Amino acid sequence: MIDDQRVHPSKVADDRASLTSFLDYQRATLAMKCAGLTGGQLKRRAIPTSGLTLLGLIRHAAAVERTWFRSVVRAEDVEMPWPGRIDGTFAEFHVEDADVDEAFEVWRDECERARAVVASFDSLDDTVRFRGEAVSIRYVLIHMIEEYARHNGHADLLREAIDGVVGE
Repeated sequence: MIDDQRVHPSKVADDRASLTSFLDYQRATLAMKCAGLTGGQLKRRAIPTSGLTLLGLIRHAAAVERTWFRSVVRAEDVEMPWPGRIDGTFAEFHVEDADVDEAFEVWRDECERARAVVASFDSLDDTVRFRGEAVSIRYVLIHMIEEYARHNGHADLLREAIDGVVGE
């Protein structure tokens, strides 16, 4: 059984508080799925038909946070923490030689930076340009919630295959 320390989003909050708290809830869910596992378990390809690992999901989440909040929203010229592709997949999913502590540190740092980026905008209706079109801060938050929710489903299956722990 995993100790659930997540803060559940309010059922009556305004848009900003709802979206940011749902994103933080999804972030906390991914952390919870990884809690208590060894580095070897986090790197384990626990489902025979998939190359996904929990550590790969953490590294991917860090890269996605950096991409959307720093590169897209802030238009910063940032390098990816694990650049490029290996065998046709993003490098962050290749964790054989990855440093577990570094991955979690980068991910937590990117989450903190993302919170600061969102807080710097007066309105969720504010837009930035991305690939030639306007994208609102609201859209970015919703996209990130969707990104985490999808991968948290993967994380749930991986965790169950690793040690039998299940749960939301």
